[in-house]
Amino acid sequence: MMEFFLDYGLFFAKTITLVIMFVLVIGFISSLAARGQHANRLQIKNVTQRYEKTKEHVQREVLSKKAFKKIQKSQKKAAKSKKEESRQRVFVLRFVGNIKASATKYLREEVSAILSVADKNDEVVLCLENAGGLVHEHGFAASQLTRFKQHDLALTVVVDKVAASGGYMMACVADKVVAAPFSVIGSIGVIAQMPNFSRLLDKNGVDFEMIKAGENKRTITMFGKNTDEDRAKFTEQVEDTHELFKDFIHEQRAAVDLTKVATGEHWYGRRALELNLIDELMTSDDYLWQLSAVADIYEVSHIVPKSLSEKVMGSAQAAVDRVLTSAWQRSIFKA
Repeated sequence: MMEFFLDYGLFFAKTITLVIMFVLVIGFISSLAARGQHANRLQIKNVTQRYEKTKEHVQREVLSKKAFKKIQKSQKKAAKSKKEESRQRVFVLRFVGNIKASATKYLREEVSAILSVADKNDEVVLCLENAGGLVHEHGFAASQLTRFKQHDLALTVVVDKVAASGGYMMACVADKVVAAPFSVIGSIGVIAQMPNFSRLLDKNGVDFEMIKAGENKRTITMFGKNTDEDRAKFTEQVEDTHELFKDFIHEQRAAVDLTKVATGEHWYGRRALELNLIDELMTSDDYLWQLSAVADIYEVSHIVPKSLSEKVMGSAQAAVDRVLTSAWQRSIFKA
């Protein structure tokens, strides 16, 4: 009997220990999550020195000691004169879009931060990567960029990969649009598509009822039977959205021939330049490198920490990728 109580006491102690450890782990995770919610903050970083250090490192490696010292001497002299003169400031933003233009929630804060300190001699450079999406979301993002124009602040948009549809709606606001030769530009059109399950519901004896007040409160629907009148009204709404899109492009870039470009097509950078959709062919790296010689460059961004679940999933994905890559390499080497 004594052995039974001893075993039971040991089991009970182990169970209590596990419960306490579990509670502590949950509390730790909760504190990390709460900390992560407040860690989202605006970051402003002067990156001018990064360009200068890169240049200095390359010079040190490729030049003779004598030539390097000579350049260093002249650069120190130039640095002294830089301190005395007022240099232009360039504020760099980065926007990676999705269908909902989710990054706009950070863009609006970044725009407000820049407008609080910038003057008419400064420039804003937006590095844009956006294939478009919902009209109202991207319209709001474009409206954030027009705030720079309203304050007479120069805006340049640089596209390395894509600025299409809603992405181009944002890009066209700029005083200057710079794009890489094979970036995707344009797609000035509107598309709306919706499946209809009415026949499937009929087949399975499911009724669908829709009650509306207002003739055009709802036009086409996913579950009810659509009439020709519904389709006609919906088409009218899509075409009206396209007209608004074209009007917006014309207001921002009057030189664009909308009869040629507002067809929903997209073009690579070289062709986009011929169509006046962009102003210059260049990557963001080249554009910012050139500016670094005459201006102080500040990157403005948001630090958004990953949640614990995202970190765990990211680590798991990385581990899987390493295993698969290792297996692939072994199979290649055996071949």
